[in-house]
Amino acid sequence: MTDQPATDERKRVWKTPPNVALCAEDDIVDPGSRGFVLQIGEAFFHGFVVRKDGQVAGWVDRCPHAGFPIAMELDRYLTPDGALIMCGWHGAVFEPLSGACVGGPCAGGKLTPWPVEARGGVIRTA
Repeated sequence: MTDQPATDERKRVWKTPPNVALCAEDDIVDPGSRGFVLQIGEAFFHGFVVRKDGQVAGWVDRCPHAGFPIAMELDRYLTPDGALIMCGWHGAVFEPLSGACVGGPCAGGKLTPWPVEARGGVIRTA
């Protein structure tokens, strides 16, 4: 028996190694998004990729307003029309390719970038 308190909280990391294959580029519709959880050692990285106008952008899955994950439902990061990323908790909206907050409680803020790229039909960490 240990004197350390039990915890269900998993350790988190905020960066990933380069060149990790995430999915085929065509696995994400345009416009569309998909969330990823990667295990890095004993910790976990939470991020999402947006595909829009033939480009991809990756973001750490954490709202700059309150620190919550952006999506309330699996892979639902975009507004219904696919124009913006929307935080399901507080309604903040972000430009999908720049991460700039254009409305809501963190207006003027920005999502934390997660470097990704599409190469040879595969989306990978960069």
